[in-house]
Amino acid sequence: MTRAFLVVMDSVGIGGAPDAGSYFNGETPDNGANTLAHIAQACAEGRAEEGRSGPLLLPNLDALGLGAATRLASGDETPGLAAEPTGLWGCAREHSPGKDTPSGHWELAGLPVPWDWHYFPDTKPSFPEDLSRAAAEAAGTDGILGDCHASGTAIISELGAEHMRTGWPICYTSADSVFQIAAHEESFGLDRLLAMCKALAPRLHEMKVGRVIARPFAGSPEQGFTRTTNRKDFAILPPAPVLTNWAQDAGRRVHAVGKIGDIFSMQGIDTLRKGSDTELMGHLSDLVDEAEEGSLTFANFVEFDSLYGHRRDISGYARALEWFDREIGLILNKMRPGDLMLLTADHGNDPSWIGTDHTREQVPVLIAGKGTGQIGAVDFADVAASIAHHLNIPAQGPGKSFL
Repeated sequence: MTRAFLVVMDSVGIGGAPDAGSYFNGETPDNGANTLAHIAQACAEGRAEEGRSGPLLLPNLDALGLGAATRLASGDETPGLAAEPTGLWGCAREHSPGKDTPSGHWELAGLPVPWDWHYFPDTKPSFPEDLSRAAAEAAGTDGILGDCHASGTAIISELGAEHMRTGWPICYTSADSVFQIAAHEESFGLDRLLAMCKALAPRLHEMKVGRVIARPFAGSPEQGFTRTTNRKDFAILPPAPVLTNWAQDAGRRVHAVGKIGDIFSMQGIDTLRKGSDTELMGHLSDLVDEAEEGSLTFANFVEFDSLYGHRRDISGYARALEWFDREIGLILNKMRPGDLMLLTADHGNDPSWIGTDHTREQVPVLIAGKGTGQIGAVDFADVAASIAHHLNIPAQGPGKSFL
């Protein structure tokens, strides 16, 4: 038997989505966004010098084909990423109508989203009155705070003190199909926040809102507020089996690392390991050592997106990429004969772009353990079909294996 490791570098897009003009940051279409290329260009031009210096250094990812995949997808210059690929490489495009986490991951797992997500308008208030009332009732309060589009870190800074004084939950959304609830872990209570999200989730899922997200935070008005690692997503269930189900139904063990358990509502998943990206890298390393023959490990590294992409922090994003490259190189060296590791992304989040939303981009497909060569431009769903082919399990959905 063989093993498969599917690793999503959350938001590491490589530009060139054919339909990018239909997706926007504010009034600006995503034409020309390119997360990876624009970071590489900024580094080469000395515009990403905070905590690092010089051209973007990603020798392990570039050797697998990252620079080549970016140039294939977009034609954009990738200074510092000019290696002749030693892995199997290409780029992939999404067909689902969205540029969000569930859409990207579902389609990578073989299921294009079969509906249009519901998005809340960028107005104040953002939410229908009956939904705001339901949220207050679920919290046991007379009202809610926020009721708008907002950055999660900014809104707890703005409303954290009022939240602690009134006890009202902070409810907000973004350009994604989400309903997010921030509350203080101690004064409001983590269990109470999770119960509130769980109670509201069926109503929002019926509206085709993809996720209800608990966003606990800690701190004080005097010292400031910070989000904790106890975030929990209550995601809408995939309406059909996905890669994790295919593997589990074939009698294989499925290990989830990071947000994967939340994104798929634990469907087809045997074990879940969570934490910061640093901790997740340790979990992935352990699974390369320990995972059973024939198993699937599905991992997501979110901090490229959450800490640097949305905050338009080019230096921070570059630092995160260079850290990831160093660590993944160590893990690749431990893989067993017959193992496959496929590194990809779910959308873009160009830190040089206007606004704070994701960007509609193609993504890299970098494969270690299957020799050298170019797979060309493929579909997201082809990733699942290819993993299934490698594991010798039946595949469903529209994807075709490129292996």
